[in-house]
Amino acid sequence: MSQTSTLKRGLNTRHIRFLALGSAIGTGLFYGSASAIQQAGPSVLLAYMIAGIAIYIVMRALGEMAVHNPVSDSFSHYASEYISPFAGFTTGWTYVFEMVIVAIADVTAFGIYMGFWFPDVARWVWILSLIFFLGAINLIHVKVYGELEFWLSIVKVTAIIAMILGGFGIMLYGLHIPHTEFSSGISNLWTHGGFFPNGIAGFIACFSVVVFAFGGIEIIGVTAGETKDPKVAIPQAINAVPFRIILFYVLTIFVLMSIFPWNQIGSHGSPFVQIFESLGIKSAAAVLNIVVITAAVSAINSDVFGAGRMMYGMAIKGKAPASFAKTSRNGVPFMTVIVMASVLLVGVLLNYLIPENVFEIIASIATFATVYVWLMILLAQFGMRKKLSAEEIKKLDFPVVGWPVAPILATAFMVFVIAMIGYFPASRPALYVGAIWLALLAVAYQLWVKPRSS
Repeated sequence: MSQTSTLKRGLNTRHIRFLALGSAIGTGLFYGSASAIQQAGPSVLLAYMIAGIAIYIVMRALGEMAVHNPVSDSFSHYASEYISPFAGFTTGWTYVFEMVIVAIADVTAFGIYMGFWFPDVARWVWILSLIFFLGAINLIHVKVYGELEFWLSIVKVTAIIAMILGGFGIMLYGLHIPHTEFSSGISNLWTHGGFFPNGIAGFIACFSVVVFAFGGIEIIGVTAGETKDPKVAIPQAINAVPFRIILFYVLTIFVLMSIFPWNQIGSHGSPFVQIFESLGIKSAAAVLNIVVITAAVSAINSDVFGAGRMMYGMAIKGKAPASFAKTSRNGVPFMTVIVMASVLLVGVLLNYLIPENVFEIIASIATFATVYVWLMILLAQFGMRKKLSAEEIKKLDFPVVGWPVAPILATAFMVFVIAMIGYFPASRPALYVGAIWLALLAVAYQLWVKPRSS
């Protein structure tokens, strides 16, 4: 290992486009969506669209800064530069915290998925093997990581498109759904208690799970330091976000709720499995298991990469241990990969002690971390605009849409989501965890970071 501190630009436009999918399409879509549907019913479609618009504005704000100044610690750097050094410190570490929580959830899910085929093999064997495998992939070269993520995402995307087309086939040709007695059709969106069956309260309650599903999409900004042509790759990837949201979330859930009454989703086994079975695929459960395993591996891979690169960037600025800035001959920050793998091992042990119904709390904690990071991105972009002259603003290569109204509305939405996490008793513990986390960061900043920077 060399003691250099330089990343290699090994990611191209094709890699960048699929990296955000890796983190954003995983447990949140395949399992979290069922929880959101139970809370809001068909109105969850509206929630996904509203959240999707807000997230697109966040990504455009991030894109404006990332194209203007592409750096490895991305939004942590921008928050430091345009809000305050403390804001940058909390933003970077809260993003790492978010990635760790999501990765722990996904790595545990991976062990459960493997138990479908190998029920007699201990779960920890699969989890340990996966952590070593992904650790090795992330240590080789950023291009190898990008290629693996590209192909894993292709499998997920293909499966989702097949499910959407299969769902429309069932609706058009009236194919029978096995083990069910209800009829399929768009009328399912309003005939079982209306479009808002649980009222406005149920609609609002679903936002913490809906936003959790999109968590990780901001990894596009983190890749800026290793992208061959950030001025081309980042705008292309960010502009594809609305299409991805409509296709992979809104259209998927629209098909699911048209085929099954919303209150039946998940009660007859996985709806994804039932769709494949109705199309005559006898091994539907096995096919879906391959897809969810791929989704979990892809999401964990993205989480390890994103958190590692953020810690590397902060180490360069003195906001993380200096050892995190050391890179291998291939330009990989190896210490951050080792740290992430170690944290996942600890997380696996903790997961054995946590009951199965903890998903909503984990999702809420991750949502708090995600929304905090997005809020800091929006505020940093406001700060950057204040610092730039009118002439410099005109020359921005990738300006945010709808300035200043759109970023103000997106900021209000983020504050609303945090308020809703605190309002509902089921998700309220996440706000306590978030407050304790930020308090710990404040202490760490005062004790270690501030004295060194002064």
